[in-house]
Amino acid sequence: MTATTPAAAAPIVHEKARVRSWKSPIALGVFALAGLLLAFAFPNTGETTFTLSTTADAIQLAPFVVPTQLTVAILAILLVLLALGAAAFVQLGSGRAPLWIAVVFAALFLFTFLTWAAAGKNIPVPGMLVGTLALSVPLIFGALGGVISERGGVVNIAIEGQLLFGAFSAAIVGSITGQPVVALLAAMVGAMLVSFVLAAFSIKYIVDQVIVGVVLNVLVTGLTSFFYSKVLTTDPSLNSPVKFPIVPIPGLSEIPILGPVLFRQTVIVYIMYIAVFLVWFGLFKTRWGLRLRAVGEHPTAADTVGINVNRTRFWNVALAGAVVGIGGAYYTLDVVGQFGKEMTNGAGFIALAAVIFGRWDPIRATLAGLLFGFATNLQSVLGIIGSPVPSDFMLMLPYVVTIFAVAGLVGVSRAPAADGKPYIKS
Repeated sequence: MTATTPAAAAPIVHEKARVRSWKSPIALGVFALAGLLLAFAFPNTGETTFTLSTTADAIQLAPFVVPTQLTVAILAILLVLLALGAAAFVQLGSGRAPLWIAVVFAALFLFTFLTWAAAGKNIPVPGMLVGTLALSVPLIFGALGGVISERGGVVNIAIEGQLLFGAFSAAIVGSITGQPVVALLAAMVGAMLVSFVLAAFSIKYIVDQVIVGVVLNVLVTGLTSFFYSKVLTTDPSLNSPVKFPIVPIPGLSEIPILGPVLFRQTVIVYIMYIAVFLVWFGLFKTRWGLRLRAVGEHPTAADTVGINVNRTRFWNVALAGAVVGIGGAYYTLDVVGQFGKEMTNGAGFIALAAVIFGRWDPIRATLAGLLFGFATNLQSVLGIIGSPVPSDFMLMLPYVVTIFAVAGLVGVSRAPAADGKPYIKS
């Protein structure tokens, strides 16, 4: 009698379910439909001119002139094809539309809208981009401070208050000393004071971080409004800081388009370029960044290897405040030249949205800040050239972009695991 051995069981292969995300194709489809409406339901005739050079450029580029109706129609069809391509990637490909489709779509839709809105008129491209950067600088500094704070595990709702108090401190100290550099340092210190309060209550006394941030915003708004009404308006000499001059970089500032935008700026803008790189490099390439990310992702594990979690969080929240303070100083030492009541106008909350939109990455948060700055500046540009777009729609455009960003249009954003969670050592 021979023994039989059972046949080896066939391995069970579990097929991984493919998750499809239709958010991007739906959003692209809505904007493609808007492009079709602009092209065929509300057509504009004539020509649209895009000016590419300023009088100070070394090389003068000829204006770019396009026929409005034909250009908008062709671009609208391309938008539809891109939206269908995104849907095909979701249905037949990896389940998600690739990022490059969204980027190309956004660029084409923007060109479509500008071509339609400026029919028969001239859009100064360098001026539009300069205005975009000017409005983005406070947002970028605020976003960088938010990234540092939240990577360490502390939700920084108080960016608005830090920007406002930084602007107020710069105006007072700059008016007294007449030195913009000293005023800039004062703005950093003033914003750090707000950060100290946020850190003390949220880290030491374990108060809800969101509540502390909201209270600080209200407190700073009230204090600065009171001193503005009672002190600065009665003594204008305390609200006349010396502004930073524009420092063009020889050679680079004369390059068409890029020169006026990037290299014909003030010291604070050049500091911003350096700050973006330093925050990115420090966060991902240094021991400081590794420790900061550790206390924001897994504070218990960080504590077991000898990192003082709460102290690390405290000082990095203060550092975040100093970075945000530079953005506040930009209002009084660069753009406006004096402090105004509630002059930040919600920029801190848009900077917080840029942090989320940028997925807590300094480079992406910077790009998000530029996007919001462009959306804000676009309403001014179209208003100046006399576009037929309703002014009410243009006023709400920056906030519409913010809502789309926070809603996760570009994908699911995962915050640091311990963000907003106090650490209590057992």
